[in-house]
Amino acid sequence: MGVTPSSSRRWADAAVLRRLLLPLLILLLLPVQAAAQKQIALSFDDVPRGRGAFFTPDERMKRIVAELEKAKAPQAVFFVVPGAIGHGDGIDGEKRIAAYVAAGHVIANHSNSHKRLSTTDTAAYLADIDAAEAWLKGRPGYRPWFRFPFLDEGGKDKAKRDALRQGLAARGLRNGYVTAESSDWHLENLTREAVQAGKTIDRKALGNLYVGWHVEAADFADAMMQRVTGRQPVQVMLLHETDLAALYIGDLVRALRKDGWTIVSADTAYADPIGKLMPDVPSAQGTLTEALAWQAGVPAPRWYRYNQTDLATAAFRDKLLGESGAE
Repeated sequence: MGVTPSSSRRWADAAVLRRLLLPLLILLLLPVQAAAQKQIALSFDDVPRGRGAFFTPDERMKRIVAELEKAKAPQAVFFVVPGAIGHGDGIDGEKRIAAYVAAGHVIANHSNSHKRLSTTDTAAYLADIDAAEAWLKGRPGYRPWFRFPFLDEGGKDKAKRDALRQGLAARGLRNGYVTAESSDWHLENLTREAVQAGKTIDRKALGNLYVGWHVEAADFADAMMQRVTGRQPVQVMLLHETDLAALYIGDLVRALRKDGWTIVSADTAYADPIGKLMPDVPSAQGTLTEALAWQAGVPAPRWYRYNQTDLATAAFRDKLLGESGAE
């Protein structure tokens, strides 16, 4: 059957409409697609920790679990130092670790005694990993991931670096790398010292620093990864089991989402192929983002600005304590 003039006009009108609507549809979809590409998982180091500036270890754990649940955050990973259990953390450190798992999170190896690889004999360091594995293996929530304490993967000693890479592979462990951090451990230390000195802490201002710095660090890592890899891998944010996390982790999750980030599980993050990369740089210490940038020839600084503790200290004293001499 032939095409009538009226049907031809309808087809023409439909074609014009499609040409007009398609660009609008693309514009509407682009922000959603871009936001979906910014993915990040949460990780917590140095579990279990002792008492902090504001809470007992039990109070801190309960707040972290509750705030993550309230914010509907997916599975996080808690990197455990088994040798710390019962030393300054009270008698229930093991129960607190189990509580994180019961809440849907996972646990992994952060060594048994939190040593620096750069200053430790290779065999002794591997033995320390094995001691932690002996405690962790078989427990609910266990993942075969190892995070280097201090993110120290051997420093300038490439032989030691390579020996650990081989040692982890032989043990069926993978590097529990970090891509985004803002040295929250330093902010925690500054807060504890100020409280111990009897200084007044503005908790709202403290929360603004904690949340703002971490969101900025995530965005910095995203931009750097795009620059050196040409894509947006799933990021892994380094946090610590601190009182600041207990106070502000829910706010941080909400702020990341407002900034366009999707919070994903640790399992999702460590499935990203970026984790298979082993950069060869003059000194193996720090985030994977920094190492890849260094390998790609990006000049310093290749790290988020408040990883420089002098800058962080100056900002803390200015914004929290109102002291002069800050940036």
